[in-house]
Amino acid sequence: MTFDIQKLLRDNIRKLKPYSSARDEFSGEAAVFLDANENPFNAPYNRYPDPRQKELKSKIAPVKNVPAENIFLGNGSDEPIDLLIRAFCSPGKDNIVAIAPTYGMYRVAADVNDVKVIEAPLNADYTLSVKTVLNTVTQNTKMIFLCSPNNPTGNALEQDAMLEIMDNFDGLVVVDEAYIDFCPEKSLLPLLAKHPNLVVLQTFSKAWGMAGIRLGMAFAGQEIIDVLNRIKYPYNINILTQLKAIELIELEKEKSDWVKILVAERKKLAEKLTEFPFVVKVFPSDANFLLVKTHDPRGIYNYLVDERIIVRDRSGVALCEGSLRISVGSEMENQRLIEALEALI
Repeated sequence: MTFDIQKLLRDNIRKLKPYSSARDEFSGEAAVFLDANENPFNAPYNRYPDPRQKELKSKIAPVKNVPAENIFLGNGSDEPIDLLIRAFCSPGKDNIVAIAPTYGMYRVAADVNDVKVIEAPLNADYTLSVKTVLNTVTQNTKMIFLCSPNNPTGNALEQDAMLEIMDNFDGLVVVDEAYIDFCPEKSLLPLLAKHPNLVVLQTFSKAWGMAGIRLGMAFAGQEIIDVLNRIKYPYNINILTQLKAIELIELEKEKSDWVKILVAERKKLAEKLTEFPFVVKVFPSDANFLLVKTHDPRGIYNYLVDERIIVRDRSGVALCEGSLRISVGSEMENQRLIEALEALI
């Protein structure tokens, strides 16, 4: 199908004249800055951060093998999710399609923007049905959200199925790869240049261990990135986040080591959990968590809270009835969980 971003954009966004900040109008080094009404004291925190995060993007680009002009940085991945819906979906008219079950912020962002969400249920084994997704699309569907590896199910979606959806839909396909560092071979990022309607979301919160600095990434064609830059808040990534990310992105080897440890711990934890009589099934995972179906999810959850161990009760989510979502922790943390559960037998 033919992808035309201008037809997809909301009329008012297409005509929007973006705000131009002082740091948009001048970039570079200078001896004296008297352009932004900043306080001259308390450097470097007295200065506004780079609104386009050029230095940080120059560090991310070789790590992700993506040109800097194809990168948008947000306050977590939640910011580009919200911006995409705001830019392309007319309130009260357009809709998005999202697989179900999946990450809840797609619906929250849509609800905030008065955009309808149409759910496309996964198969019973949590695999992706191309037919179900495409049959859910209407003439007012502007984008499809696919989370891979999916949250809370943990499995990566089939690449061929996602590509088939992209090839048969003339809107945006947003693939949320928050957990992709745990199965990098399943990323769609290397295919970005071949699919103009693809947006890939990633984050520094999971494998990189930077959840506290709130830094998410959107990768897309330059036209889409330009739209996001036009409508974002001028200084959306603060100077502390930018400086810390520039520092921590040098820890790529450590990140790879952490991933190896967590994948090994995930395997050990899954094997241990299957031994408990109250565990019905431990679902396969490509992420840093396990979805575990039990006979008494709420009872186990409350017991673990009393033991000062916090997991996530997902038993109220469609297709996840009876299930807990358990993050893979350190060897010590995982052992403490197992010992607590052994006391229930």
